[in-house]
Amino acid sequence: MKHASLLIAATGLASFLVSTQAFAHAFLNHAEPGVGTIVNASPPELQLTFTEDIVAAFSGASAVTAGGAPVPTGKAVVGPANTLHLRLAHALKPGTYVVSWHVVSVDTHHTQGTYKFTIAP
Repeated sequence: MKHASLLIAATGLASFLVSTQAFAHAFLNHAEPGVGTIVNASPPELQLTFTEDIVAAFSGASAVTAGGAPVPTGKAVVGPANTLHLRLAHALKPGTYVVSWHVVSVDTHHTQGTYKFTIAP
């Protein structure tokens, strides 16, 4: 009876772990500049790190000013460690910026989001 209880418990735990990974999606884990941060100078690029591997062909990001004007950037590039790099065409002026991202994880799930950061020298 004791062995049967252990087997049932182990099976339940294993199924929970497998089902948790089956529902994994890529969400924003870290950003530079950080979400909601105030920085004193323009970064050369935006770096967004995700919780899962992402597919470069179906993932990207863009930035706009608080007034909605597009920020000129290069094409988003996926680097190692689930990081999306968005090179800025020129230094950003002081102000608030909104970054929008969309990614497809290797398990084909689509996620998207936005965040803000501010440059205030």
